Amino acid sequence: MEILTTLVFLVIIIAVISTLLLAGKGDENYSSSTKRNTTNLTLIYAISLPLILFALGIFIVFFT
Repeated sequence: MEILTTLVFLVIIIAVISTLLLAGKGDENYSSSTKRNTTNLTLIYAISLPLILFALGIFIVFFT
């Protein structure tokens, strides 16, 4: 159990260091692409949410 806990903390430390190293590199076109990214995410959510709710309804009706 002690080994697993150590491995988990090691992975967390590596992930934090990697994230901080990558976060230092900025995107020069970030401000110009923000509107497009927001639109794309909104479309993804607008399409996926009804599909997910429909699938949940089918699951509840037929499998419970």
